Amino acid sequence: MKTAEILEKIRSLRVLIIGDLCLDRWCQYDPALSEPSRETGLARVAVVGTEVTPGAAGTIANNLRALDVSTSIVTAIGVDGFGFELEQSLRARSIGVDFVYRAADINTFTYTKLINRNTGVEDLPRVDFIQASDISIETEKAILDRVDTAWELFDVILVSDQAETERGGIVTPAVRERICELAAKSGDSKLVWVDSRVRSEHFRNVVVKPNRDEAIESSKRALGRVDFPAFRTMLNAPLLIVTMGGDGAVVYDPVGEYAVEGRRIANPVDICGAGDSFTAGAACALQVTGSPMEAVQFGNKVASITIMKPGTGTASPAELLAIPEQ
Repeated sequence: MKTAEILEKIRSLRVLIIGDLCLDRWCQYDPALSEPSRETGLARVAVVGTEVTPGAAGTIANNLRALDVSTSIVTAIGVDGFGFELEQSLRARSIGVDFVYRAADINTFTYTKLINRNTGVEDLPRVDFIQASDISIETEKAILDRVDTAWELFDVILVSDQAETERGGIVTPAVRERICELAAKSGDSKLVWVDSRVRSEHFRNVVVKPNRDEAIESSKRALGRVDFPAFRTMLNAPLLIVTMGGDGAVVYDPVGEYAVEGRRIANPVDICGAGDSFTAGAACALQVTGSPMEAVQFGNKVASITIMKPGTGTASPAELLAIPEQ
């Protein structure tokens, strides 16, 4: 299927993202305006401009909306000021917030990135506002209720399990189990795609997309060895897609395995969010084409555009159409 046809078909999809959401605050500071604080004597970082964007699961959502795909998120954020900024940022991009739970016991996960106004370089340590404890039983129940309510309303379910704590973030063991159960009941009628940094081995009945390093570690934890075909079988995954950046990906299915060539880009500007942009493009393409190879190729095209932009960029249909067909 040609790129133009994929782009046209995915516009009719309804995509739900379940998972960890954060706020990215891109703060430009002016070194010339630094001066010692009268109270502490410490030099201030003089922020002169701020842009906010949804991050983590929000990066997937940003990419979907750039492709004109209807998108909503199941997640939990705080009732703090950062949560307000995050919700407004979602609304500004027409990302559905009906299933976003505002929890009093959560600090909205926020990355504050300090960028030198003169050089455009992030050259100071990030200031992160983090959720240091597990979500409460009440918040977990709210997430489960939203998963149950939303599940049948969408064609594609994307799970963004990015928290690297032992129990996880929004995708707790109970939430993960519910996703796996619903995926089994849905069968081939719905695409469920999981991107998990450190817990791929715990999912079942879904498409699993780790990068190579994540897949190696997950396979070792699950099997005691690196054996991707056996790993896919253990997961009962219709597909295991192991991405390798510019080298493409290897797809493992019940029949066998095959490599899909990547689109190598010299001197990428910023690879942050490349996996999320790949997921957004590839999952949608898989749903409309039914072809893992075409899905990976399309996902690689999306990622090859976003890595040439600072921060967590997106790819527009016009930019995708400008890439020659393979």
